[in-house]
Amino acid sequence: MYHYVESGLPNVWLSNGYKVKETAYGESVAITDVEGLHDFIGKTIAQKPAALTGAEFRFLRKELGLSQERLASIVGLTSQAVAIWEKTDKIPTVNDRYLRGLYLEAKTGEADLMAAINSINELDHELHKLNLQFEDGWHKQDQTCA
Repeated sequence: MYHYVESGLPNVWLSNGYKVKETAYGESVAITDVEGLHDFIGKTIAQKPAALTGAEFRFLRKELGLSQERLASIVGLTSQAVAIWEKTDKIPTVNDRYLRGLYLEAKTGEADLMAAINSINELDHELHKLNLQFEDGWHKQDQTCA
């Protein structure tokens, strides 16, 4: 068994899918299909019932190609907040769920998070638009009645 510490996760052990090679500098390990392995690890983490650990949160974030700064700007916080979550394992539930959904959407298309976000944005726009029309309508109606 190979303890796959390169993932940044403390509990990933491989029973196969890797080869140990001797080099001039000692043993070297070559992983077969690293991308497939990371996809499997990511899906497993994103679908687990328990809260994400800081290491799991970091793994999903990195697999999405997001820096701490970029993720922080997406959720409207500072990169320091993201760093603290990853170090302390104290991730707010909404951010835990958001990152899982974002990961599943990006990797499997199963979460359809982007469609949900776009729909919410459209609803916000429509509410704003309706409010403006309502206010304009009242003004026009008041003007004709006066």
